[in-house]
Amino acid sequence: MPDQPTTTSPQQDLLSATRSDVIVVSGLCTLYEEDGLRVAVVGGIPVYRYHRDDRVAGDLFIALARVGEWATPTELASALGVSLSTVHRCRRKYVEGGARALERKRLGAPRKPIEAARAEALRTWHAEGVAGREMARRLRVAPGTVQRQLERLGLRARVPRTGRQQALALPDSGLEEDDDPGEPEAASPQPATPVGASLPPPVLNGQRTLDTDPLDRQVDRMLALRGKLLDATPFFAPGTSLPRLGVLLALPMIVATGLLPEAKAVYGHIGPAFYGLRTSLLAMVLLALLRVKHPENLKEYSPPELGRLLGLDRAPEVKTLRRKLARLAAGPVDALLERLTARRVRARGEALGFLYVDGHVRVYNGQAKLPKTHVARMRISLPATQEMWVNDAEGDPLFFVTQEGHPSLVSALGPILENVRHLVGDRRVTVVFDRGGWSPKLFERMVADGFDVLTYRKGKSDPVPDHCFAQHPVPGTAGRSHWELAELGVRVGTGFWMRQVTRRRGEHQTHIVTSRHDLSITELAHRMFNRWRQENFFKYMRQEFAIDALVEYGEALGDPERDVPNPEWTALNKLLRKARLEVKKLEAEYGAAAIDNPERKRPTMRGFKIAHGSAIGIPLRHAREHVEATKVQRDALPSRCRVAELAHPPAVLPGARKRISDALKMLAYQVESDLVRVIAPHYQRAEDEGRTLIASALQSSGDLDVVGDELRITLSPQSSPHRTRAVAALCEHLNATDTRFPGTGLRLRYGVAGVRGVI
Repeated sequence: MPDQPTTTSPQQDLLSATRSDVIVVSGLCTLYEEDGLRVAVVGGIPVYRYHRDDRVAGDLFIALARVGEWATPTELASALGVSLSTVHRCRRKYVEGGARALERKRLGAPRKPIEAARAEALRTWHAEGVAGREMARRLRVAPGTVQRQLERLGLRARVPRTGRQQALALPDSGLEEDDDPGEPEAASPQPATPVGASLPPPVLNGQRTLDTDPLDRQVDRMLALRGKLLDATPFFAPGTSLPRLGVLLALPMIVATGLLPEAKAVYGHIGPAFYGLRTSLLAMVLLALLRVKHPENLKEYSPPELGRLLGLDRAPEVKTLRRKLARLAAGPVDALLERLTARRVRARGEALGFLYVDGHVRVYNGQAKLPKTHVARMRISLPATQEMWVNDAEGDPLFFVTQEGHPSLVSALGPILENVRHLVGDRRVTVVFDRGGWSPKLFERMVADGFDVLTYRKGKSDPVPDHCFAQHPVPGTAGRSHWELAELGVRVGTGFWMRQVTRRRGEHQTHIVTSRHDLSITELAHRMFNRWRQENFFKYMRQEFAIDALVEYGEALGDPERDVPNPEWTALNKLLRKARLEVKKLEAEYGAAAIDNPERKRPTMRGFKIAHGSAIGIPLRHAREHVEATKVQRDALPSRCRVAELAHPPAVLPGARKRISDALKMLAYQVESDLVRVIAPHYQRAEDEGRTLIASALQSSGDLDVVGDELRITLSPQSSPHRTRAVAALCEHLNATDTRFPGTGLRLRYGVAGVRGVI
């Protein structure tokens, strides 16, 4: 037989006899050394790599070997040439404080601050990609000095890796060659990292991780600490009666939104971390669905319990979640929201025939001097910020735009309509809004641009005669309720004709105007009155998701080119109004005195002026002169100016973190709506109690198990049999989606305890 070609696996290549040094630590653990790099192989699997001159990495290997029972203390001391006390000390520090406890404390005098000129030069060179050795040559200092100063500035020297170092990169961390956070220079000890791109880590339950205990992820945390892990792989431990396990019902809907692939396409990653991009986003959405309304609310929950829902030993805590939110806000937030909105438009195209637009005012109670705006629900003007929301025909949010100032609905609709046209293409859409957007000129432009208008009529109008009204059944009530409706054509503005539908309730008439002539009178009234769904949406989001909560403290600078009212002109205009009121008051007194003038006593005007000059005449002349002077002074100033021209520009709140936070809460609301739509055919009161049932199901406890390639979630029954049957039907629907838990190959399978045929 001809000779068969021989192939060697990466493991065989790593363990081949070409290596220059082999250190047998124990029967289970062996160290292979080449060019100062040591690779630890445990049970035939490479698990750890470090440079022999890196004392911290060496201590960490000793600690891991003892914790993992790869070798006895005597075997480690003999193989590595250290004392038994060193072995015991490394293990004790690692158990008590983790990998950070092994770091050597710096002795001696405190470091001097880096000179401002040198710090600026280092930042500039680092941004240009200059290598650490070249920086050292330019500054005429040792390379190690440059490396330490870069680390103090939060930077890392960019040094091309050697071929051998590239071969030993982490395979499943997600680090690309261009994404590596940087290696120290060749003369310095190499950091501890796991082994090679060609050496796959062990596979546990279909997941890639070096940890063997899902409730103790020390190895993955160590890798993240050393900058070699972009995101921890979910690794589940079976459990019974796990609290809040029902929130995993939302996973298929979250996956369907495309949040995770779109975030990866936009962000790539958010740097080496145990809680990476995928885990952070998934945690934020699930926490929103669990009504954890603010990062500070995490103090009320057990991190290990929440971690079980994510396949981690602990969920991120308050400071971690705030850092992740800040990191996401510093990235391309708008690009991510555009992609998610485009996906939603494609998925919900049938609900985009009618779009509801309204502003939401978020009251501010801090110390910053924000401009005031009218808060309709409180009927008062308060410092606040404003957002414009666009909801689809069923009341679900589509997107929102944060307004820096407080424009009227008329002026804010222009940019909103541009976004809508970009999303829906040439499709004709009916825009529904409140009477705050009343503007006949705007209506004409909208119709010319391919939009239809549906709004309330504003201003005084003649009442519709009684004989024009007729009874019409209210849609969805099966004829049990009726509206009194009338229809006629009206001309608004300078000749623009619109259709008017009027509803009468007692003596009150409500007028609706529209450019749609193809819909029935009841359909138009039904669509207009459905605008209250958007008001209910704002109330629900305030109460259940706390969208009005302050996410970030401080204040920021607004757009210096933004056009705002001139405060000096406004102040003078206020004085002018008061002066004119004073003139009117004195003129009224003067006229009343003239009417009551006794003509027999003072038959001439001269006598009248003499009698009333000091009391009324002279003050009236002075008041008129004051009005003219104030008017001249006011007219000399422009009524509007740029923010940059103001001596005290108005403050604005930082918006990036608030925007990404509201976007994820909006996505959580969309996921909740999708679950309600699935459960509606199986629950008679879904219209009134659908969200209550879904919220209760998401809070349910249950059992978790990993069977083969399936992640089985068995929930506890609900409060009543008919609610349990509805949740069981939801589980059947979710099982049919064949969704995998993000970051794993585990297929999600749902069921309800006591209900057969689901899992």
